Amino acid sequence: MPAPDTYHDVVKHALIKDGWTITHDPYTLTFGQRNVFVDLGAERVLAAEKDQEKIAVEIKSFQGASDVRDLEMAIGQYALYRALLSRFEPERKLFLAVPYSVFVSTLEEPIARLVMEDLTIACLAFDPQQEAIVKWKP
Repeated sequence: MPAPDTYHDVVKHALIKDGWTITHDPYTLTFGQRNVFVDLGAERVLAAEKDQEKIAVEIKSFQGASDVRDLEMAIGQYALYRALLSRFEPERKLFLAVPYSVFVSTLEEPIARLVMEDLTIACLAFDPQQEAIVKWKP
């Protein structure tokens, strides 16, 4: 199992503060003889519908030498996890979690925004100091 991302506990606390219950840490997907590990699985009850909303969250810090390379890696990982989730638990929506500073400086740039829209990548931005989610982009 890979080591948790730098912001693993921050995002976990932010989700809990936002009303989510952490159900998986990590969320393991098994396909054949292989396992992959999405950072977190969470759910919350939708009061009006008496139903549950389920998500999986892959956390990325973007602390590498190149934001473009970090973006390439994050998108590839996201695509793999979403494909597997669609087969095993299609009702669970996958989110890419990044610090708000990365969301503004990288994911809002035209090159990233175009790809994120074309591939319909859901994203959440968090404030590491406040341990809070500041933006959901479904």
